[in-house]
Amino acid sequence: MPAISVHHLRKIYRTHVKEPGLWGSVKGLVRRHYLTKEAVADISFEIQPGEFVGFLGPNGAGKTTTLKILSGVLHPTSGEVRVLGHIPWKREPAFQRQMSLVMGQKNQLWWDLPAYESFVLNREIYEVPPKQFHAKLEELVELFGVRDLLHVQVRKLSLGERMKCELIASLLHSPLVLFLDEPTIGLDVVSQKRIREFLKEYNRRTHITILLTSHYMEDVKELCERVIIINFGRIVYDGALAHLVERYADQKRLTITFAEAINHQDFSRFGKELARSEFSVTIETPRAAATHVASEILRTYNVADIAIEEVEAEEVIREIFASGEAGTEP
Repeated sequence: MPAISVHHLRKIYRTHVKEPGLWGSVKGLVRRHYLTKEAVADISFEIQPGEFVGFLGPNGAGKTTTLKILSGVLHPTSGEVRVLGHIPWKREPAFQRQMSLVMGQKNQLWWDLPAYESFVLNREIYEVPPKQFHAKLEELVELFGVRDLLHVQVRKLSLGERMKCELIASLLHSPLVLFLDEPTIGLDVVSQKRIREFLKEYNRRTHITILLTSHYMEDVKELCERVIIINFGRIVYDGALAHLVERYADQKRLTITFAEAINHQDFSRFGKELARSEFSVTIETPRAAATHVASEILRTYNVADIAIEEVEAEEVIREIFASGEAGTEP
């Protein structure tokens, strides 16, 4: 049975538009005007137990709305959703004990208390037996290396340290499903890497199901084999991250370093020139022709080094957003 099952999910927001001034307020009492926005438009997908899935899209695409529905924070306008067999917005205790939601821009820890005090509060809320609580806390503290921070006021922790403690708080009751909304937002490169290493190892150890939203492609490339891309509330791709590049990027890039200056040599017959210096050139050529082009260049020029690279996944995703092209992995 899928850990997460979503069928024809829709969420429409309806907001009152008020004209400015006192007269606008009076008119609003008699006749109101509304705007409607379809934040999520008829999406369907399934996630199996233990999967680590990236949920990608530009700002306003519907990612956070979807996560809030899956975690029971919001009610959908229509559609069927099951998480661990439960309907999330019913907020049954049995469901809430098995899931957790972490939002990079929201805090669940008490600001003026040490993180440990919030952990103890969560133990009481989720009714975690003391022995299980201490064993889990020890495991998480060891994985994150934050033993010295447990009794420091949360307000005195750095952003990266607070996020580590936020993740620990969300995992103390051993949830089976974890929703992560921009968990590395605003963190420095070192903290981002530490968070990614922890999530990867924890997923490997426990087989927890994780749905991750992030604007950092490094998060997605290191953690997620599968990605779901959403744009304007609709799924435009659902499949393997590696296949995404193969399917939508029909070009490869060749960076050639020469043993002598190339001066005004013309490489246009090999492909589109992207960059050039005195001793190197980068060209883009059709995927199917890349090997032939590389061989031809090696025969024709005095080459010191040559590298054939895939187009970056971030560029592919940007192109999908721009074109609105839809598809799923075959």
